[in-house]
Amino acid sequence: MNFVAEADAQSQGTRAGDGRPLIALRAISKVFSNGTLALKDMSLDVGRGEFLSLLGPSGCGKSTALRIIAGLGEPTSGTIDWPTAEYDTAGHPHPEIGFVFQEPTLMPWATVFSNVWLPLRLKGVSKSAARDEVIETLRMVGLEAFARAYPRELSGGMKMRVSIARALVTKPKLLLMDEPFAALDEITRFKLNNDLLELWERFGWTVIFVTHSVFESVYLSERIVVMAARPGRVYTDLRIDAPYPRHDDFRTSTVYNDNCRRVSEALHEAMGERTH
Repeated sequence: MNFVAEADAQSQGTRAGDGRPLIALRAISKVFSNGTLALKDMSLDVGRGEFLSLLGPSGCGKSTALRIIAGLGEPTSGTIDWPTAEYDTAGHPHPEIGFVFQEPTLMPWATVFSNVWLPLRLKGVSKSAARDEVIETLRMVGLEAFARAYPRELSGGMKMRVSIARALVTKPKLLLMDEPFAALDEITRFKLNNDLLELWERFGWTVIFVTHSVFESVYLSERIVVMAARPGRVYTDLRIDAPYPRHDDFRTSTVYNDNCRRVSEALHEAMGERTH
């Protein structure tokens, strides 16, 4: 199977679309067992092939929302609709999701190859059957030569690339990323921002990216959902009208600076919002 050709075809079909969102959140609320109201009436449509960022300060419910979308937590109330997903006989959706956590969470005793193979292994795919898929995915993130290396031999940026490869090896339609570059130095972060955009433009996934950085969100996103805290909810939804591809020169452009100012103002307004 030609991973690249299949993904390119998926990208073309994804961006054409039929007008239906990939995912629709409807009045999602989440109350934790200690009584904390983490999310309140959060509604959001995410289109297929879209790059959307959830922006807000720590504690505003960004990661909670992402985990609920991933099925790693249940909402207290509200619904999540998957208009284009396949459903099983019991009526449960089976969306194709990849998740990249803030920390790489790699198995230190396993090679890079085995870490990336893990999602396929859990699906019953043997190592030999998965080899071409894993190597191709490592090639996508520039780590083909490190397939036999161990996490302790990698830099922080390389570990995050392995984590991204592990999320991509199943060819998900939706990629969820929870502040994946927050712990990295600025140079590495900028490089991975560029690499992520290149992959997204090439393969046409839908990306929901959690960040607390105005600058990162503007650089990456088509849309930025600014969230207010206490409780977490959508404060405003902003579109970034700047063409792709975006490169380092975009960071010094007037369009970038104007959008950063606009998003920063919205974030400060959201941080001042409280419900009683």
